[in-house]
Order: sequence, then C-alpha cells, then structure tokens
Amino acid sequence: MPTAHTRPDPRKLSADEERLFHAFYLMRRGFDRTLDVQLQRDDGISISELEVLMALVRSPGRRLRVRDLVALTGWEKSRVSHQVTRMAGRGLVERQDCAEDRRASWIQLTGEGRRVVVRALPKHSATIRRILFDALTPEQQDSLLGIARTMNAAIDDEECEPPADCDD
Repeated sequence: MPTAHTRPDPRKLSADEERLFHAFYLMRRGFDRTLDVQLQRDDGISISELEVLMALVRSPGRRLRVRDLVALTGWEKSRVSHQVTRMAGRGLVERQDCAEDRRASWIQLTGEGRRVVVRALPKHSATIRRILFDALTPEQQDSLLGIARTMNAAIDDEECEPPADCDD
C-alpha cells in the first residue's frame, strides 16, 4: 500500500509524464498550426474562420446567434464577436437583427462564405487525411478515438464553462 512518501506529488509531473505531455502538446499545436497554414496558403482563411463558417453551414437556415457560436466554438463571447466582425468585413458572414430578441443578432452565412467553404474543404480534408489517417494504422486510429473520448469526458468533468455573459 502506498504511503505519503511513495505516492507521487500530484502538483508535479514525473519525467515520463513530462515527456508524454510535451509530445502531446507538440502534436496538438503542430496539427492546429499545419491546418491553419494550409488554409491560409490555399484559401486565404484561418482555421478560426473555417470553424465559424462550418458551424453556419451545418446550422438550419445557415445562421446562428452569437451565443450559439459561443457554445459551438467554446470561445469567449468577445472573441466570437471580433471574429464575426472581421469576417463580415470580408463578406463571409453578415449580421441580421433578431426579431425574437432585440438584444441578439443573427450571424448569417453569405454566398461568398459558402463558396469559400466549398472551395476550401477538399484541400483541408486532404491535409487532415495525410496527417491523421494516413500516418496511423487502423488500430492506432481506434486507440486514438478511445483516448480522445476518455480525455473529452475528463475535460467535460472539469466544468470549464465559458462565462455566462452570453446575452447576444
């Protein structure tokens, strides 16, 4: 039975834990960076813009309220608002008044926003395929799926909800 002297200090990582965390961190950051670079190089959009565009493409009527984008992206309300403002300036989305709630507004996908998604997705999917699926065996993919589900459940248990200032 472990004693206080043999139990690892929960405030510190062991050398093996540090190596695993560092490798995981580099993988996660590198994957995100590679996807972002590919999108910017090939289609002139960022991974953040694609995330917003994809949320709108998948939504009924291709529109969402800011609070829905906050929930879907997990971003702070101010980040969503700034992102939407930049995207509206580029003609990818537009704001519309919300008749049901005067404090809120709809974020609507424009025709140009849809064209950007249609043009970007094949190359983006090919990059994901090369880095994630082609690099792993089917068994590794199954293991990674199990690991991702387990970690997502642990993350959900942390209750890291965004602030509740999402009136918009």
